[in-house]
This record gives sequence, C-alpha cells and structure tokens, in this order.
Amino acid sequence: GFSSTAIFGAIIGGMVDSLGRKRGSLAFALLYALSALSTRANTLPLLYAGRVAGGLGTSLLFSAPEAWLVSEHQRSAFPPAFLSQTFTLAYFGDSLVAIAAGQLAGIAANMRGPTAPFELSIGFLAVGAAIAAATWRENKGGVTASAGEGAASSGGGSIVSDAVKAVIADRRVALVGAVQALFEGAMYIFVLQWPPALKAVLGDNVPYGKIFSCFMVACMIGSSTFGAAIRKFSPEMIMTALLGLATVSMGAATLSCGGALAPIIAAFFAFEACVGCYFPLIGTLRSKYLPDAYRGVIMNLFGIPLNLIVVAVFLSIGKLGLSGAFTCSFVALATAFAAILGLRFTIRGDPKADAQ
Repeated sequence: GFSSTAIFGAIIGGMVDSLGRKRGSLAFALLYALSALSTRANTLPLLYAGRVAGGLGTSLLFSAPEAWLVSEHQRSAFPPAFLSQTFTLAYFGDSLVAIAAGQLAGIAANMRGPTAPFELSIGFLAVGAAIAAATWRENKGGVTASAGEGAASSGGGSIVSDAVKAVIADRRVALVGAVQALFEGAMYIFVLQWPPALKAVLGDNVPYGKIFSCFMVACMIGSSTFGAAIRKFSPEMIMTALLGLATVSMGAATLSCGGALAPIIAAFFAFEACVGCYFPLIGTLRSKYLPDAYRGVIMNLFGIPLNLIVVAVFLSIGKLGLSGAFTCSFVALATAFAAILGLRFTIRGDPKADAQ
C-alpha cells in the first residue's frame, strides 16, 4: 500500500488536476471498495492487488477532496477564515467518526468475522460517493474563481512536470512539502509501532480499543486547539509550536520504550494531540501556498518522500527495533521543525505573505 502510493502518487495527482477533483474523489470510493472486497480473497495475488488499490485510493483520498474544497472555496470568494474553520470542524468530526467506526467494526467482527468491518465500510463509501456525485460541481487544475468550468490547460503528464517546476521555483511550497512529508512519515511510523510498544510494557493484555479511543479524544483536543489558536496567531507560528511539542513528545517516547507505562502513554497522548492540530493546520498552509493549477499533483508529490520514509523504516525494522523506529520519527520531526523555521525566515518581512 505505501509503495504503490509512492510509485503512482504523482501520476494520480496529475490525473486529479487534469480530469477533475470530483472524479478523483469518486474514484477513491471505488478503489477503496475494491480494496475492502479483496479481504475476502483466498489467494495472495488478489490480496496484493487489494493493497495496491488501497494505495492508489489513499493517494486520491489525501489530495482530491481537499483540492476540490480549496478550489471551490476560492471560486466562491469566501473569506479565508472560513477555510480554516471548515478544516477544524472536519478533523474534529473525523475523530468522532473514528471512535464510532471502531465500535461498529468491533460489533461487525464479532458477528461475521475479521473481514466484516471491511465489508461494512463499503456502505459508507457508497453513501459518501453518492453525496459527492449529487452535490459537488466539478473543478480542475488551472480553474480559478473567475474561470468557470474550464478544463486544465495541459494533460496529466504535462501537469506533473509543470508542478515539479513550480515546487522548485517557490521555496515556500518546497518547505511546506518538507513539513508534510516529514511529519506524516513520523506519524505513520508511530501508528504502526505504538501497539508493540505498549505490548512490551503491558504484556498481552493491552486494551487497544480503549487506548485508540483515548487517542481520538487527544486528536479532538488538538483540532479544537487549532480552531482557537488560528484566530490569534498565524498558521506558521502555530506549526512552529506544534512541531516543537511533537519533537519533544517523540523524544520522550523514544527514551521511555520498554520502561514504565506513565511516561510513554503521556508522550503518546501528547503526540496524538499534535496530530489532531496538524491536519487542519497543514490544510490551511497548503491552501495558502500551493498554486491551485497543480494542487492535487503537488500534494501527491509530497507523498512520495513520505511513503519512502515509511517503507525504508519498515524494511529495516528487524535491525531498528522499537527504539530505533521511534528515533527515526524523532529525527523526522526535528527536521520538520527546521523546515518550518526555514519557511518563517523565507516569508519574514513579506507583506503579501502576511496578508494571506
């Protein structure tokens, strides 16, 4: 899944911007439904195919809906503050949905076995796709608020090359991409390592469901904090504080591996609060700095180093161990902190950036 996202992400992003963000969002629902159905397969090739479909769907999920939202927001000439508020509400609600989904998945698994939660997800994907199909109007790369329903000016391959040039030409875009790739790389390493980390402390009796629900509450606290902070501080200032806290939290988790429960669980909760604040915050920064013509493809370009980080760590997990994996997350977060400081230095004294 991670590998297919890294390999095909840029191509998927080019198709999203050239063919349409609404179409990309509907394609996500289809690919994820196929991935969910693949869990019923009894052959390894079909299971692998399902993971590839899930990886391609992930590329679409983390680019097409947000690119559609930001472009539609700009086309409708809404105040910039509305977009940050929308991100805040969306990611606060996301945590609530995650808690409810966990409960539904547990019930489904108890009733019909381990593949039942995947089958259940298809119904929710269908409802989401139906809402998007019925209520969204299409927008594409290169379409501004005043350009109506025009199409992107170039094909998918040309958009990818143009997007790469745009990233190279604008240091701010590259630094936002570095923050995204490094933070989310660290986050995915954490997601896959917190269960064995707690198992090393508690043994086999880890209450995973309760801990996950607590993580989601921490995420809700983080997204609510962003909603309050964005009214007083710039997104660059908030991201600086967030990455500082996330780096300290991951450092504490690294040092606490295999030790007492209290320090490691406190570090995990603090990091999850940072995750809850991060997603509406990075969405706000992307809406500020990424050019709309290449928004979808640039977001997927950022995903290439992100997924390479995760794949590299897990190919080496036998040698790294728990503390080594968390150390990689710590280094990634510290580097992301350096990148946001670089962004703040770059925009210092720029009245246009301050106005945005």
